[in-house]
Amino acid sequence: MKIGLYIIMFLSAVSSCSSSSPDEGKSGGTPLPTNPTTPTKPLTDTEAMDQVQKDAIKYFWEYADSNSKLARERYLTEDPNFEANIITTGGSAFGLMSIIVGVERGFLPRAEAVSRLTTALTFLEKAERFHGAWPHWMDNKSGKVIPFGTKDNGGDLVETSFVCQALITIREYFKNGSTSEKELAVKADELWKGVEWDWYTQGQDALYWHWSPNYGWEMNFKLEGYNECLITYVMAASSPTHPISAEAYHKAWARSGAIVDGRSQYGIPVVLNYNGASGNVGPMFWSHYSYLGLDPNNLKDKYADYWQLTQNHAKIMVQYSVANPKGFKDYSDKCWGLTASYTRNPDGTTGYTAHQPNNDNGVISPTAALSSFPYTPVESMKFLHYLYDENKAKYVGIAGPYDAFSPQYNWVTPRYLAIDQGTIAPMIENYRTGLLWKLFMNASDTKQGLKKLGFASGKYGI
Repeated sequence: MKIGLYIIMFLSAVSSCSSSSPDEGKSGGTPLPTNPTTPTKPLTDTEAMDQVQKDAIKYFWEYADSNSKLARERYLTEDPNFEANIITTGGSAFGLMSIIVGVERGFLPRAEAVSRLTTALTFLEKAERFHGAWPHWMDNKSGKVIPFGTKDNGGDLVETSFVCQALITIREYFKNGSTSEKELAVKADELWKGVEWDWYTQGQDALYWHWSPNYGWEMNFKLEGYNECLITYVMAASSPTHPISAEAYHKAWARSGAIVDGRSQYGIPVVLNYNGASGNVGPMFWSHYSYLGLDPNNLKDKYADYWQLTQNHAKIMVQYSVANPKGFKDYSDKCWGLTASYTRNPDGTTGYTAHQPNNDNGVISPTAALSSFPYTPVESMKFLHYLYDENKAKYVGIAGPYDAFSPQYNWVTPRYLAIDQGTIAPMIENYRTGLLWKLFMNASDTKQGLKKLGFASGKYGI
């Protein structure tokens, strides 16, 4: 497995529509302005963080689907109606958490946010589910599955776990509020409890990614670490209605201890075996998706210290950019970050790939550094100022930083992906105040699940 299973599936879906899609058939990149303007006065650190959070939240507020209030899979500024009917489950989950950040910071009106979140959760209630799990993609009107691949036309447990991470956060944030807020919290709780995690074990000591009413278990993707799926095991163990055994975590995810990796990169321990990375680290989103709610600070089990794991991942990514073994233009400690995003193909068209040190083609994905603020605050801040003070006209658009750019090839894609834009505001907020971490980690069901799997966190009394 060379990259995360999510990326394998995403690439499959993208390639299946590439022949006729404007997303793949055009050049997909925009030449950079010859004389871009830059701010006359550099932003302070606080101003810069406020601005990028506001901008990223716009994707889920101003550019959300008008019917469901959930997130569109992607938004192309050159073709705003492209795939407008596709709702993304995981990206929507990150958007729900981004809205909480917007409310807490006063960027969004609380009452309107509660109304929108209620609409979104009502849509999830009515949407098609498969033993409680939502599909990867849904139609924005009917809530019916839109196949992500030929056999991926049923439940997607990993995307569902991202939703449940958000649902617990919503429940905890609004449970003591007004009548409408308490009703929203109850709705979130009921949705979370409806997932049949134990079904997705096939009766084995393992979790499996997909189930289809047409193809059953034919995709047969066992969730094995380490990649972006840690939160799936945490959610499954935390379920008060359909929990899994701890043995599934230890035997499948941790591969009976084989998940541990004693190697280092740039003198920095890798800690866990990143699937397919051959002793290196994987794309940066592996340290983001599970950790929007799961706080790695002081979190340990018998396999890892998760703060060391996640922080080292980001530090290695910075050092890789500083070393710049391929000699790409602008790579440095202020221009860094490799993760899954749009990319520039060799022929100049736009594609998609999981950028990482062993798959680097000169493309920087802003979400990588920005969503790593908790781990590398100095270098992430440098990157933020690189974007907003030095290159705003080139790399920042209607909903924040564009998904990807390349100084090497004088290229930027004026497009957005929900899964990339959605981790920016939450992870920056976790750096600033720990808001989402506190909400998720202090939930009683989260604590119970973590204890069951053998995690300890003195910070939260686990």
